[in-house]
Amino acid sequence: MSHAVARLRAERLARSVKPFIARGSRAPRCPDCRVIFSHCLCAWKPKVQADSGMCLLMHDTEPLKPSNTGWLIADLIEDTSAFGWLRTDVDARLLALLDSPVWQPYIVFPGEFVAQERVVDEVVRQPGKRPLFILLDATWTEARKMFRKSPYLDRFPVLSLQPEQLSRYCLRRSKRDDHFCTAEVAAMCLELAGDQQASQALDAYLDVFSTHYLSAKRHWPLDEQDSVHQRLHTFL
Repeated sequence: MSHAVARLRAERLARSVKPFIARGSRAPRCPDCRVIFSHCLCAWKPKVQADSGMCLLMHDTEPLKPSNTGWLIADLIEDTSAFGWLRTDVDARLLALLDSPVWQPYIVFPGEFVAQERVVDEVVRQPGKRPLFILLDATWTEARKMFRKSPYLDRFPVLSLQPEQLSRYCLRRSKRDDHFCTAEVAAMCLELAGDQQASQALDAYLDVFSTHYLSAKRHWPLDEQDSVHQRLHTFL
């Protein structure tokens, strides 16, 4: 595995002074999908194209958590970058990415917490540029802090999503039903940008990941012929 989130995870592990132990099962996990080997997800990785790019700003331990869904985005979207967030330091590679003339960055965040002159609710393509969605991969409390304390993001429009459905993500739960996991947010962004196939594939991949993860945690057998797997099979 060599995508951006996997590399960030390796960098974070190299800095750790003690092993990171995930909650729940201590059984060995597949290093490529982070699910225990009996419920490995690797054969279900979708293959789709997308014009959009993703930039994940990840709070300290997010790359280490097996339940993190930023990993799924990096599995699917070829142009995914991932950076650890620090209040006192900014990765020079991140700043270079944000300054690249190839990309049209949007910081994705709820508009109710932002000055309204910065808020947009649609992706308007600029000639010669591709959408780059900056996602704060963290708990809600952490994400609000990251947004406030990242002045280098202040120059970009804030894409405020207006989803009609409730979150389907069940591996970690926010106290609010209108909070979404990172992969759900990415899928909404892809749809707004016109990358409908990639959006649908990411939604389907998230559902299969959740099924494998929870089945492993609860010692349930998998039914790879069920509707969840069949929906994703379209994109393999």
